[in-house]
Amino acid sequence: MKQRSKWKFGVASVKRDGILYGLGYTKEELQRPYIAVVNSWNEYNPGHVHLREIAERVKQGIRDAGGLPFEVTTTGLCDGMVLADPRYIELPSRNLIADEVELNVEANMFDGMVLLSTCDSIVPGHLMACARLDIPAVVVTGGYMPHCFWRGEEIGLVKVSSSVGKVMEGTMPREDFDDMMECAHMGCGACGSMTTASSMCFIAEALGMTVPGNASINATDKRLGGMGYEAGQQVMRMFNEGITARQIITEKAIENAIIVDTAVAGSTNLLLHIPAIAHEAGLDRDWWAFFDECSHKIPLVTHLQPSGPYYLKDFDQAGGMKGLLGRLLPLLHQDCMTINGKTLQENYEGAPVYNNDCIRPLDNPVSDDGGISVLHGNIAPDGAILKTAAVPECLMEFTGKARIFHEVDDAIEALRAGKIVPGDAVVIRYLGPKGRFGTTAFTFQKEVAGMSLFDKIAIITDGRFSGGTTGLSIGYVAPEAAIRGPLAAVQEGDEIYINVAERKMNLLVSDEEIQDRLAKVDWKLEEAKFKPFLRLFARNVTSTAKGATWE
Repeated sequence: MKQRSKWKFGVASVKRDGILYGLGYTKEELQRPYIAVVNSWNEYNPGHVHLREIAERVKQGIRDAGGLPFEVTTTGLCDGMVLADPRYIELPSRNLIADEVELNVEANMFDGMVLLSTCDSIVPGHLMACARLDIPAVVVTGGYMPHCFWRGEEIGLVKVSSSVGKVMEGTMPREDFDDMMECAHMGCGACGSMTTASSMCFIAEALGMTVPGNASINATDKRLGGMGYEAGQQVMRMFNEGITARQIITEKAIENAIIVDTAVAGSTNLLLHIPAIAHEAGLDRDWWAFFDECSHKIPLVTHLQPSGPYYLKDFDQAGGMKGLLGRLLPLLHQDCMTINGKTLQENYEGAPVYNNDCIRPLDNPVSDDGGISVLHGNIAPDGAILKTAAVPECLMEFTGKARIFHEVDDAIEALRAGKIVPGDAVVIRYLGPKGRFGTTAFTFQKEVAGMSLFDKIAIITDGRFSGGTTGLSIGYVAPEAAIRGPLAAVQEGDEIYINVAERKMNLLVSDEEIQDRLAKVDWKLEEAKFKPFLRLFARNVTSTAKGATWE
């Protein structure tokens, strides 16, 4: 493959070489392909705090294979650390990260790249950049956080999240919760459940963009360094053979990713991220329709927290991502190429499974229906997303009275004051990409979790939810209220009917009444309240149903 890093501008081109000599590189090294090691390491995100060590192994693999690595950085926010101002996650930071990779890699004309990431918006941002730049590229994901022990009990992060509502209701003493918090997080790694971070790591491997087995490894496992080394070797092989990211991120590979996401009840945020990756690869189609199609025919084969009994630790021990993809091969496009030059079939066929309850055979699934559903109706004509696997049976059909909020904090205040009651359909709107940057409503849902209201109310929003969402929590309602989607027409006390099995969600008023109400809606983003970056995002983002990419 031609080394684009070796551009020629006559005498002027030696300026860069002179700078690199000054940095301590030799003439021989400067003849090698230049490979970016795109690292989202920082000291404030537990999912990324260990990536500096992995990057060193990546660089060693690149050097040993004849390349010259240069480490550059991108943003790496942790959702759990920014809950005081969640507007920057997940979509604004994701789009920025893809732009940062483009800026770093294209400005310097690197010949290939290895990208290190673990958490919610960073993995999709890196994959979007892979598809956008279409150069040799490999992704290394950072693994899951180990479990901890509290008062003799092994606990994961879902235990902590589900205890918040208990504290709010007074069924768990605050001092016990504080004691739990002091030991609940074991160092580095992603949340050890099927939240957005782990879901996206699964998708990176399902797309063929990682070393096999990378998605389900423990973040403290030193073998992760070996995977980093192999990633460095593989990006050089790809460069030497002229293989670029879009030869791996194909339409069939995107379909594989959606099939895998459905089979594991991955985060609902992937209904934003996978279409965005596809868009960057030039593969635009109605991907939500394919998600919905899969939700009817792809079985749920592993039941992971927060909706099931198993954690990533158990999944890893049961055979991990290799075992899962080996089981799913009959449903996948097996001939898709991966970064190691082998097909999906060659990488995963015959992979062992050691716990047939954690990773089920296709003929004995957790359920015949997939874990994610797309609901449609007169308040969500373009669709709304629900993590079906997390819905209690008693809420599969629901009729409730609308309670309207335009701020998550207002909904939380009403909840704490006892103003949310059984049978309410809590509508939190104007949170979509245009309205409020795709703000998450998870803080409200997290307080509901563990309360007696958990299985007695519905939550409906045009904003996001965390991948750890449970209950009848419906998000990403499209079109969003800020662009006068029908959700803007819902009024306090209106009845809303939801039927999960039939994929329906309707406001029980006439279409004429909805249109009359929409004609009177007068809402606009108060831009002066927000910093320039968020204003720029809101002005240029597409709809939720299109992945919230740039217009």
